[in-house]
Amino acid sequence: MTRLTDSLADSEGEVQYELHFGRDDLGIGVVHMRVQTRLPLVCQRSLERFEFPVAIDQRLGLIASERDEAGLPEGYEPVLLDQSAEVNLAELIEDELILALPVVPLKDGMDDVPPQTWSTGGPDEEPQESGAASNPFAALASMKQDRS
Repeated sequence: MTRLTDSLADSEGEVQYELHFGRDDLGIGVVHMRVQTRLPLVCQRSLERFEFPVAIDQRLGLIASERDEAGLPEGYEPVLLDQSAEVNLAELIEDELILALPVVPLKDGMDDVPPQTWSTGGPDEEPQESGAASNPFAALASMKQDRS
């Protein structure tokens, strides 16, 4: 799962999966996929490694062409079969795990931490209370007046 490992802290761990193949009442080929794992990620607030729990329970509809997607019942995700009408199971599981990755990985409890305030001045410098601090364009206005 090389595409997935690019987003992980390391490649250690196991993935448990269960796949059931069949046809639904409409005769559509389906795969019922259940996947459980704990993905090692780097928290973007603390930069520490943590394990992100993932549990996927997905119904996939097997289609031969993109135009068949419209015929899938609601709740089915389309899976386009290759020209030999086969599915690469490892890629299928990897795709679902990639989709389960959070946009910004945060360790449990880190979303409650208040944001830090940063200053570019020295440790004893007070924040400015001028109009430039409240309006970032005030400095531009004063430069425009100086040119007139």
